[in-house]
Amino acid sequence: MSTIQQEPDFPHRVFYAARQTLRRHASGGNVLIAATVLALVVANIPGINEYYFNFWTQEIRLQVGDFNIFSHSGHPMDMLAFINDALMAVFFFSIGLEIKREILVGELASFKQALLPIMAAVGGMVCPVLIYWLMAGGTEYSGGAAIPMATDIAFSLGVLAMLGKRVPLSLKIFLTTLAVVDDIGGIVVIATFYSTHIEADLLLYAAGLLVVLLLGSHMHIKSKIFYLGIGGVVWFLFLNSGIHPTIAGVLVAFCVPATPVFAPKKYIKIIRNSIAHFRGEDDELLSQRTILNRQQLNWLKEVESASDKVISPLQELEDSLHPIVNYFIVPLFAFANAGIFLLETDPASVFEGVSLAVILALVVGKFAGILGFSWLTVKLGAAPMPDHSNWKMMAAVSMLGGIGFTVSLFIAALTFNGADPHTVELLGHAKLGIVAGSLLAGVGGWLLLHVTLPKDAAPDEED
Repeated sequence: MSTIQQEPDFPHRVFYAARQTLRRHASGGNVLIAATVLALVVANIPGINEYYFNFWTQEIRLQVGDFNIFSHSGHPMDMLAFINDALMAVFFFSIGLEIKREILVGELASFKQALLPIMAAVGGMVCPVLIYWLMAGGTEYSGGAAIPMATDIAFSLGVLAMLGKRVPLSLKIFLTTLAVVDDIGGIVVIATFYSTHIEADLLLYAAGLLVVLLLGSHMHIKSKIFYLGIGGVVWFLFLNSGIHPTIAGVLVAFCVPATPVFAPKKYIKIIRNSIAHFRGEDDELLSQRTILNRQQLNWLKEVESASDKVISPLQELEDSLHPIVNYFIVPLFAFANAGIFLLETDPASVFEGVSLAVILALVVGKFAGILGFSWLTVKLGAAPMPDHSNWKMMAAVSMLGGIGFTVSLFIAALTFNGADPHTVELLGHAKLGIVAGSLLAGVGGWLLLHVTLPKDAAPDEED
């Protein structure tokens, strides 16, 4: 990445927020792993697994009179649909905020800077789909070609976190940006191929509300309640219009303003004026009591209010949602969707049908696509290598790209969406392929990194 190589003080200039985001994704990955293991254990304990599977079929209601907010075409959602259609809309809202930030000020803001992870992501989507299609063409599970497209940010960064500061920061940013571009591809696929019968009137109402949100952003309305409240109505309209409701989360996120109420210069001026009220002779008085007087409280409230207004609604919402998404929504989604009953499953079935297609697409397709397209981009001189890295490290990171997990499970649930036993069986085998493929990619990537990385901290990770 060119800007990394040109600026020697890069390690000291990496934004605190960017490092915090990487840490949150990495620690969220550990929670995700724990939730997945717990789901697989609980789903296979006789006597308990019945309660586990039955729980997700319970109806959920948030009702005012006869109107149930959590209803789809007049029918109440069950718990699994609530997680997949409502809570995952919040997940995709968070992704939308992240994409918008990356485009405005992040790795996607500069074309040359973004080109390598973009090309790697394209390869990491095209090759797995091609491998899956070659293996599944003409079969009853051929519609699942999009399942191995995505890279799970939390899981993959969780693996990188196990190796500490030995991993160059530039490689972590490369993998994160790649996964963000992957998410864009997944969003396009969900919007294009997983829409049912369209209710045009509801979609028109939703479009009107999105225009209201855009006007609000243009008029510098900074209230988060404004965007979240109207966004909730847009979600409900999408849910009942035939367009998958998670797309509403992304579109609403794009409407959230990225400019703060106060410009940084005005913020600094307000802080200086407020702090100036505290004179040197006040130090002794302040040390003698713990309660501020009314004037002092007002001065500090001015600082607090200004601090809130210098952070844009987009950045504040993204920062606030990260813990909720990483530590609650995504682990809950994994716990609800990764539970596969294995006691009556023939071990050989993992190496046939949809399971094998998913495994090979994730492990071989992702590796070949990410590494191949990255190599081609660098060799053509279109983009430089990430700082402090080599092709062995890039190969290891390319293997980690095969951890599809969260979005792969999500697309699998959309693909094999039916109550008949055969469709349920196909979904189970697809999930098995996702878990096995992600595990193989994660272990393989970790081993390759462990062997290829230097034993000491990477130069751009030294404090």
